[in-house]
Amino acid sequence: MLSTEEIEPLEDLDSLAATYTDACRDADPSTRLRLRDDFVGQVLPLARRLARRFRGRGEPAEDLEQVARLGLVKTVDRYDPERGSFTAYAVVTITGEIKRHFRNHTWGVHVPRRMQDLSLEITHATATLTARLARTPTAAEIAAYLDLATAEVLDAQTTAAAYSPASLNTPVGEEEGAELGDLMGTPDEDLGLVDDRATVERLLCRLPERERRMLALRFYGNLSQSEIAAELGFSQMHVSRLLGRALTWLREAMLSDSPPCWTGADDTDHRLQVTVACRSDAIRTAVTGEIDRDNAGYLREELLAAVRACLPARRLVIDLAGVPLLDAAGIGMLLAVREAARARHLRVRVVGLQPYVAKIVAVSGLRDLLTD
Repeated sequence: MLSTEEIEPLEDLDSLAATYTDACRDADPSTRLRLRDDFVGQVLPLARRLARRFRGRGEPAEDLEQVARLGLVKTVDRYDPERGSFTAYAVVTITGEIKRHFRNHTWGVHVPRRMQDLSLEITHATATLTARLARTPTAAEIAAYLDLATAEVLDAQTTAAAYSPASLNTPVGEEEGAELGDLMGTPDEDLGLVDDRATVERLLCRLPERERRMLALRFYGNLSQSEIAAELGFSQMHVSRLLGRALTWLREAMLSDSPPCWTGADDTDHRLQVTVACRSDAIRTAVTGEIDRDNAGYLREELLAAVRACLPARRLVIDLAGVPLLDAAGIGMLLAVREAARARHLRVRVVGLQPYVAKIVAVSGLRDLLTD
């Protein structure tokens, strides 16, 4: 049986290993197991000495010694006398086990092994250059010292922060009970709207330019309908209708798998449907559609053209039965047509007005257009 005294000093480990190997050569399995346990116990001081080299790196000394002992067991089980010195093999194996323990268990966040090794090299290089330069070296100086790219050094320095990340429960500030986690942002409630916003942006591209501009002025420029009307030269009523039509289409498109066709024509001139019938005594015109600032000018020109084409008729009858809306621009149009007709000695009469339109015409002082 091998004694503890036979391994002192440690330089005798090779001869002790040779004795152990010779004793195991002709021994039965139970005797070989007993010899192995004795040999491991006698070489434990080597594991203890190697573990002490890594003290002060954030790991308990007991844990490091335990890892070193496990490395020693692997050394004994794998040792082949024909491949060289036991002591050299033991030092390499045990040290490798301790370093592997640091890589796998001491990093707060798992990072690639290369970055771990590089972080260690940079730590040693930083200490060396600090002593040499009497100041903290820059990333470029460390890169030149290690023959690396500056970007690699910066990445490794960032990675080093993952070795021991700060706890969210770390106290911060002077306020009692304040923790680092309290400084973290809360979940962004708008993240759920990202898909909807992307869909809306795509659907907006399907709208005519006029509708897109009006929506931008309303919801991005925060303009009122009256301000949009003044900006685009429309009536406030027409702006309201166009916005409502565009928003209705967007709502339907958002709720359907395939966007519906845009049914609102991009009627830049906003033309109405106007029919003209010339008779010997009168010119009868029928108007269908809403009359507002966008199309009042067009309707005026159509009526005046009918007057010029149908002379020498003595009356101009304007049938507005198909007009559900008439705004101030429409009133101005009727006044202009009446004055132009008077110059040609024509009487102008407006018939078929719907109640709302009749009220607008009456309060505008154009009652004379409603009766013969």
